[in-house]
Amino acid sequence: MTTILITGFGPFPGAPFNPTGPLVKRLAKTRVPRTKIVTHIFETSYAAVDRDLPKLLKRHRPDAVLMFGLAARARIIRIETRAQNALAVLPDAAGKTPRRRAIAAGRPAALPMALPAQKLLLAVRKAGVRARLSRDAGRYLCNYLCWHATEAATAKAGPRLAAFVHVPLVAEKPSRNGKKLTLDDLTRAGSAALRAVAAVCHG
Repeated sequence: MTTILITGFGPFPGAPFNPTGPLVKRLAKTRVPRTKIVTHIFETSYAAVDRDLPKLLKRHRPDAVLMFGLAARARIIRIETRAQNALAVLPDAAGKTPRRRAIAAGRPAALPMALPAQKLLLAVRKAGVRARLSRDAGRYLCNYLCWHATEAATAKAGPRLAAFVHVPLVAEKPSRNGKKLTLDDLTRAGSAALRAVAAVCHG
């Protein structure tokens, strides 16, 4: 049995609604053969990631971590391929602002993420949702989680795969020109990504 941990984030300054929360709740109901799905919604704070991620990895020992985050300015799905060793001077949802500029002093400027990027991209596009690969996960909490999950994937007892998917803000109903994605679109994309990750783990 393969275990996949799926995560999202709650609201944060400038984004009172984060679609990754309801997206993860929907994906929790997805049935994937030979796969156990566990989910978690992080408070959008550095302390929450530091506290919760190690506990989740220790408790569930997932084979893969599939993470979702909001990129408010994005228009399509972005599948991240690198975690940046950098921090933005911006407050998190708890009002805390990092005092340092790097996540890990003395480490590389970026880490390649442990994921089958092309397979995820193809799966999402086959689901009829626009998507692209990205080499920049930003400098905020999404990137911070990317970095720590990628580090965990290099450990012997860590997950085999760590994938991060950035999603845009969603429309309440389909737009006439189809340019703005809906929660149903995100659900199709997320389900496709989940099945692609499971297939790699099973393979």
